Amino acid sequence: MSLSVQGAPHLPPVQRVNTLMGKVLLALVPAVIAHLWFFGWGLIVQICLACTLGIVYEALMLRWRGRRLAPFLTDGSVLVTAVLFAFCLPPLVPWWVNATGMLFAVVVAKHLFGGLGYNLFNPAMVGLAVVIIAFPTEFSQWLAPLGIVDSPAGLSQSFLTIMGGRAPNAMGLDAITAATPLDLMRTGLQNQLLIPEIVTSPIFGTLSGKGWDVINLAILLGGTWLLWQRVISWHVPVATLLGVIIVTLPLWLISPDLNPSPVFQLFSGGLLFGAFFIATDPVSGSATPRGKLIFGLGVALLTLAIRHWGGFPEGFAFAILLMNMMVPLIDRYTPPRVYGHSR
Repeated sequence: MSLSVQGAPHLPPVQRVNTLMGKVLLALVPAVIAHLWFFGWGLIVQICLACTLGIVYEALMLRWRGRRLAPFLTDGSVLVTAVLFAFCLPPLVPWWVNATGMLFAVVVAKHLFGGLGYNLFNPAMVGLAVVIIAFPTEFSQWLAPLGIVDSPAGLSQSFLTIMGGRAPNAMGLDAITAATPLDLMRTGLQNQLLIPEIVTSPIFGTLSGKGWDVINLAILLGGTWLLWQRVISWHVPVATLLGVIIVTLPLWLISPDLNPSPVFQLFSGGLLFGAFFIATDPVSGSATPRGKLIFGLGVALLTLAIRHWGGFPEGFAFAILLMNMMVPLIDRYTPPRVYGHSR
């Protein structure tokens, strides 16, 4: 007689890696659609290019390391890295920027550290940090959103611009390139302008930049769904959001003409994206409940510091990488209490 032995009913089922990665990709769909609506087809081309390059790099590294291809190419991890990385790029950045970033993300940050589950740093953020530093001119070629332009760049125009390796103005798109809201805010404050004067630019919308507020609302929707699905825990996103509010709210209340509001800080740039989709990485992030709170708070504080004092208008990628370095120390001093033992 054979008996079927299963886990107790109170134990949650273990989700496979490809299931978790699929849910992350599904949660990004609303933000991708919003990005497509406001900025055109550039993001779709960048995602397809990053995914193709990521699979090629992954296959080459697996072959070089003597590993089987099928289990690792089908777990979805390289696709998540590619989509997260592509989402952070200017829509029409030349193809070699994408190729360089994915090279560092997959080959250096992932496989040279031992592969999936062994990477110290978040691969997508390593790739992003490299291209921000290596290609500052190309990375400044952001597009003006729908509402400022009559229609965003189409699929063929986006494809030719990206694969031709030319800047948007070389394809006759100079009239629709623009700085990001964070960049305009930073430059305006450095030029002694007041915030009411800065936000008169047509690129600003209701919550932050025109189009960016809708995209970040879609990111918030996708992140909330991940929480509901228990793909991520609440600790890092809540700590990041509360950290931004706690720091920026008093400054904004004291001097709203010189300090951006908490809403602007949260719905501009990639802070919400980083809080829900990057900093919650179970491999490069903290593993303890208290450690996750410290990790999220550190991401918030470092992002705000880089935005204010750093050399780049956006700082979430560097903030996450710096906190990745602190994870072993954080986890060492924040272990959870073992049941039946005192702290």
